[in-house]
Amino acid sequence: MATMNPDFAYEDLLPLGHDETEYRLVTNEGVTTTEVAGRTFITVTQEALRKLTEEAVHDIQHYLRTSHLQQLRNIIDDPEASPNDRFVALDLLKNANIAAGGILPMCQDTGTMLVMGKRGQHVLTEGRDEVGIAHGIYDAHTRLNLRYSQMAPLTMWEEKNTGTNLPAQIEIAVDTKHHDQYQLLYIAKGGGSANKSFLYQETRAILNPQSLLKWLEEKLISLGTSACPPYHLAVVIGGTSAEHTLKTAKLASTRYLDSLPLRGDAATAHGFRDIELEAEILNLTRNIGIGAQFGGKYFCHDVRVIRLPRHGASLPIAIAVSCSADRQALAKITSEGIFLEKLERDPARFLPDTTQGQLNDEVVAVDLNKPMSEIRALLAKYPVKTRLSLTGTLVVARDLAHAKIKERLDKGEPLPEYFKSSAIYYAGPSKTPEGYVSGSFGPTTAGRMDSYVEQFQKAGGSMIMLAKGNRSTAVTNSCKKYGGFYLGSIGGPAARLAQDCIKKVEVIDYQELGMEAVWKIEVEDFPAFIVVDDKGNDFFAEREKLVSLGKRPE
Repeated sequence: MATMNPDFAYEDLLPLGHDETEYRLVTNEGVTTTEVAGRTFITVTQEALRKLTEEAVHDIQHYLRTSHLQQLRNIIDDPEASPNDRFVALDLLKNANIAAGGILPMCQDTGTMLVMGKRGQHVLTEGRDEVGIAHGIYDAHTRLNLRYSQMAPLTMWEEKNTGTNLPAQIEIAVDTKHHDQYQLLYIAKGGGSANKSFLYQETRAILNPQSLLKWLEEKLISLGTSACPPYHLAVVIGGTSAEHTLKTAKLASTRYLDSLPLRGDAATAHGFRDIELEAEILNLTRNIGIGAQFGGKYFCHDVRVIRLPRHGASLPIAIAVSCSADRQALAKITSEGIFLEKLERDPARFLPDTTQGQLNDEVVAVDLNKPMSEIRALLAKYPVKTRLSLTGTLVVARDLAHAKIKERLDKGEPLPEYFKSSAIYYAGPSKTPEGYVSGSFGPTTAGRMDSYVEQFQKAGGSMIMLAKGNRSTAVTNSCKKYGGFYLGSIGGPAARLAQDCIKKVEVIDYQELGMEAVWKIEVEDFPAFIVVDDKGNDFFAEREKLVSLGKRPE
């Protein structure tokens, strides 16, 4: 007996519902309409795309969504939040308030620009859309106090900074559903959160609640804090290809896919959101003990879970985050003009009246100008997770400076004295605005410097390190062997650190490296936490150990 084929049915793989975004009019210049054969066509100039893009880049570097700010305030108001949770949330709100002044960007890593456009069939443009968008990115980064992060490969081994933050990732597609609109999504993705996008190839055996949640718990702990929580977490299960699964996770982390259906369909096999599983995973993140960065409840603001169709022999799973610098905005071009998502211009209204003292546990003051032996002796008295307030001299050195100093050691030359006498801060500033001591100046991801630590500590340097995120076992072992410490700083509030904590900045070595040079900076009341101590204790490793034993950390 012949098997009947199912009826043909089609739906978008990711069918989005009604757009609830509140927009503001940027301009109606550069947009005209023409009637042809009974149809209205919208013509958009390349200059209009350029202007929209420059405006979008400015806004996402200085303003946040109202909903994100409300989530930060909710942490402060939650009696179950830890003092560390509330401290981080307050610092991020202060940072948002400073960034909203339009001078200092909210994060020093102003990121790679990602632009996704969907152009309706009745929207016509002059020339290449990508060129106009790229020019707008160029305008923003050369006129504003933003950092250039893009490295041009000259050979397989040689690179040079482009000095414009170009190229950007620009993807333009045809939209057959909204024929009279040009829809765009602008994202600034810093290296920290971009490095925390993961793809896994699993099997059908994981598709049950117990197995999946146990698997996710392990992966989320390994995610750590280097991408600056509290996160907007996205988990995508399934996918027609591994590559599409990863892209979907990135979009879900920006809440772009929030209007997906909530159930699947056998005929079309479209993707959908599972809001019940989202709630379960959110609860899981609140019990793993990492919290908003150094212990507590708020590892994540929220979770998005997307289920996609899959090939029967493949089960890709992707995890992605949008960090505390939650930088994205939607835009659209219609016959009425050019519109950009309305972001919050008054973040100060989310700041609490609560005093600093009501929010915090004991804070240990550390004088960084004392001899290194005395500073280490002080830190040795306190357990991991202890909150510190640093005042004095920090030496700033990151990737390229570490590579240069390693070359010196490899040649048999001594370690520079500043690496022995001072705490080393892994950071890099953005451009310094006129009248400011520095540009936004926050911690970078510590893990990139892990391979240098043992060699440097053996030579008597890097005895106190300051950055964000978790470290490898090799770093913990080295600190135990040589008596070193790793201090975690709050990832995210780079504008606040620049305005309130950094009092003096000067280049002391490798000036030719520009923003990657070795800097000496003077800080005051700079927030930090003990993450790895001289006894081999590691805050993040303790989280992993407790979970592996099936116990929930306090």
